[in-house]
Amino acid sequence: MKLLLSIILVLMLAVGLGIVAQTDPGYVLLSRGQWSIEMTLLVFLALLSLGFLVVYFLLRFLTYAWGIQGRARAWRRERHRIQARDALLAGLVQMEEGEWRSAESALLQHAEHSDTPVLNYLAAAHAAQRIGAHERRDEYLQLARDSMPQAEIAIGITQAKFQLEHQQLDQALTTLNNLSQSAPRHTYVLRLLMKLALARGDWWRLLKLLPDLRKRKVIPVQEADALEINTHTALLEMATQAQDDDAVHTVWAQVPRRLQSHPRLVFQYARYQAGRERSGEAETMLYRTLRREWSDDLVSLYGQIEGADTTEQLARAEDWLHTHVDNPVLLLALGRLCMRHRLWGKARTYLGGSLSLAARSETYQTLGSLHEQLGEQTAALDYYRRGLQLMLDGAQPAVGR
Repeated sequence: MKLLLSIILVLMLAVGLGIVAQTDPGYVLLSRGQWSIEMTLLVFLALLSLGFLVVYFLLRFLTYAWGIQGRARAWRRERHRIQARDALLAGLVQMEEGEWRSAESALLQHAEHSDTPVLNYLAAAHAAQRIGAHERRDEYLQLARDSMPQAEIAIGITQAKFQLEHQQLDQALTTLNNLSQSAPRHTYVLRLLMKLALARGDWWRLLKLLPDLRKRKVIPVQEADALEINTHTALLEMATQAQDDDAVHTVWAQVPRRLQSHPRLVFQYARYQAGRERSGEAETMLYRTLRREWSDDLVSLYGQIEGADTTEQLARAEDWLHTHVDNPVLLLALGRLCMRHRLWGKARTYLGGSLSLAARSETYQTLGSLHEQLGEQTAALDYYRRGLQLMLDGAQPAVGR
């Protein structure tokens, strides 16, 4: 439409000039020294217009020629960008198909021309991880860092996950220590530190992490509670196995007051105290805990230690029969306590009742010991044999802690 209007305008202008030229063609004289040129005004205007057009198109041509190189570069960049995009898509599809080696090759093919090279290198690192090429994986992660330094946290998390997945615990520790310095409150970094501590059995590190795990809500409250119990239990078990009183007391002091009555922790601590000839303290701790919360493990241990007042200890255990009359573990504990007092008849009754409720190897062993002390060797050997057979069969019911 614009071209048509331009043509009409030029024609109208030409017609107008023609009419003017017929009435008065005008006169133009150009003189320079001895040289002079004469022409009509119409011819002069025509030559002037022609010259303008020649100069205009010459400049357009020069401008076009000057921009050819830049347009060629832009075309090549666009072509490389399209190739990089296609290679990224192909690599991701191959990864979904489990073709890790092909995916790695495709992702790297045009990565340097990609709009998002960090994605190419991260995906290539993932592919290398799947085929166990750890050195190449780390090279790709470094290329990802170089291509996008501001993504250091995300790339570091990815590297730590890969290292944990392949049990590269020392390398994961170094990576996560660096991350914890740059992003100490990052929830996923805390989660990975937790996983690493569990994998390494680093319970002291886990104990230090617990406040942040709770505060940042890295794990649910119930999971955090269970983890706290497991951590203190593991630390206490390590200290008791070392038979180091100072270490045991240090660990116990680290246990929050609200957890010092937890059955699992009380079991560990009381068993250690009893083994160090502090049975009176252990019996008191067990009794106080059992008044608040029942535990078969604690009852079983209660029947195996000798308190400061064994008569009172037996009376306390017999009081529990009012609410736990059909508990085989309690009956076994009572049988042991009665044997300590040489109450053979009551001991036999309690042990027989326990055996009728649950066949346990330790109950058979205790009955064997009872009959042996009574001089009934044949019965004792029979109970020992049956207890040993039950233990070998693995049929003994577990006691929950």
